[in-house]
Amino acid sequence: MIELRDVTLDVGGRALLRDIDARVATGEFVALLGRNGAGKTTLLRAIAGLHRVRCGAISLDGAPAAQLRALDRAKRIAFVTGDEVFLESLLVRDVVSIGRFAHHRWWQWNAAPNDEDAVDGALAAVRIEAFAERLFSTLSAGERQRVWIALGLAQETPILLLDEPTSHLDVGVAHEILALLWRLTRAGKTVVCALHDINEAAGYADRIALLGDGALLALDSPDAVLTGPLLQKAYGIAFARRHALLPASVLAERPHVGA
Repeated sequence: MIELRDVTLDVGGRALLRDIDARVATGEFVALLGRNGAGKTTLLRAIAGLHRVRCGAISLDGAPAAQLRALDRAKRIAFVTGDEVFLESLLVRDVVSIGRFAHHRWWQWNAAPNDEDAVDGALAAVRIEAFAERLFSTLSAGERQRVWIALGLAQETPILLLDEPTSHLDVGVAHEILALLWRLTRAGKTVVCALHDINEAAGYADRIALLGDGALLALDSPDAVLTGPLLQKAYGIAFARRHALLPASVLAERPHVGA
């Protein structure tokens, strides 16, 4: 379980998010929604231990996250983002293998047998086995996005945090990735995922965390959160509710979606 108690986060000397209280249960898919600059990425980074909390506390399964060693945190949380690391000269397989570092001491450079299995499984999960021996620099933006997700999967952590995992992806691949993440939560993994597409959040999330005005406006089911007044408060524009256009497979598995 992830728990945030009275968390306030600063960026550039100002409070970006204030007094955040939230719990994410084991095996839950939570989507983060909000306009650009609302604090989605900063909140994910704080949970991952990469952004200092001004006040309040974040805990993982009851243990204060701030007291965890970096290696122990890396065994619990994988944070997937493609914005900060440039690995142009590496093969795709080598990039995905970085996810295995959390399972080795710093002096252990030789791969273990289960490392190869984890990397192969992650490549297969996002359907990029054919890219394994290609240079990362030769991939399109969408293909790179799938590599980042595979890296997070190869880390084999109980918690997976993702910052806009469907950016740069065409609609078919985006829904494949979200369906994969949803299936992982049914198997017990916890997923917290920042998204821009409201329909994607409605189709896959168990609950939606809506950020706006420097606060957590709501953390509830899609039906409860995706209302005109709440969305207008978060995004500053009026919304009209219509049936969501989602893949038939999503509607078949979750018939309440788009109703």
